[in-house]
Amino acid sequence: MTRGLQVPKNIVIAAGGTGGHLYPAIALAKEFTRQVPETMITFVGSGKHLENSILAHEGFVVEHIDVKGIVGLGVWGGLRSVLLLPKAIRQSMKILRARSADLVIGTGGYFSPPVVCAAALLGVRRIVMEPNAVPGLANRVLGPIADRVFVAFDSAKDHFNRTKVRMVGTPVREEFFHADAPKPDHRKKTVLVVGGSQGAKAINTAVADALQTSSVLRETCAVIHQTGASDYERVRSLYGNSEGDVDVVPFLYDMPQALKSVDLVVSRSGAGTLAELAACGKPSILIPFPYATHGHQEKNARAMEATGAASVILESELTGERLAYELEMLLSHPERLHDMSLQSLACRQVDATRLMIQECQDLMRSMA
Repeated sequence: MTRGLQVPKNIVIAAGGTGGHLYPAIALAKEFTRQVPETMITFVGSGKHLENSILAHEGFVVEHIDVKGIVGLGVWGGLRSVLLLPKAIRQSMKILRARSADLVIGTGGYFSPPVVCAAALLGVRRIVMEPNAVPGLANRVLGPIADRVFVAFDSAKDHFNRTKVRMVGTPVREEFFHADAPKPDHRKKTVLVVGGSQGAKAINTAVADALQTSSVLRETCAVIHQTGASDYERVRSLYGNSEGDVDVVPFLYDMPQALKSVDLVVSRSGAGTLAELAACGKPSILIPFPYATHGHQEKNARAMEATGAASVILESELTGERLAYELEMLLSHPERLHDMSLQSLACRQVDATRLMIQECQDLMRSMA
């Protein structure tokens, strides 16, 4: 199906579920179409509402397959998920044929294996993206049948065949590098709270408690709080008639503009989020998702903390009082925030998408 081609023209990207998987893939897709406008991009995902909403907003076509995760479901739940794989592979093969795919990119997560396996069966070139410090189960399984593996951390290299690995970083949308920052309000520092695209109940509760605990925060900072759709009403009720300056939203589509406008970020530590923070040079308080596979979010967060760009609070230690203390300490020391911003900016990877596309083109040429 791919013989004779030197530049991929019909690309299928297995990316769905959460913004952490979607947005790096969207960044790469946008750069492909910028460089070669006739490139056709098709996303394959799980059909979740948020996934459909994000991809529709970004203008990409998405196809769905019947697939479920395995990790954390127990023996019977995992077995049911495994039994869905043959059907999901057949569905994926049908999509690849219909789209005349010449390149498939898997971004990790449970929706990637059926699509990448289907590509292997059809002889379509296969790339796996691993943005985390520790690879997840899906990418570890797919590594042996991938033609190339793109990683963002040195620690991920050892889990794959070194001849296939390329250190490229995490793709970030160009808007993060070029968004204009609104004129700052010097009367107050602004904090952005974002627990991932679906929100994080523990973070949402702790932030609301922190503002209730600290009169200093209520008087000296403004908060933009992305709650996730499922927790939006609850969080609004937690704030109630708070005297603080708080803007509560279920989801921020224009994250580049939001990040550019704030002084400090409280967030999870998915690889995509950390890359976006670095692109904008933002200091952060990171609260890793405690159930991430192989603890990769904590490892991501610790890597950022080691650079001086972030401080880390484990969810097991998270309370409103603890968070209020950390926020007060950072916001009252602008010189520390400035140093953290510089360290964050030093971590940004401006060439990730360009390097990935160059590697994709080299792969097509080498296997033509």
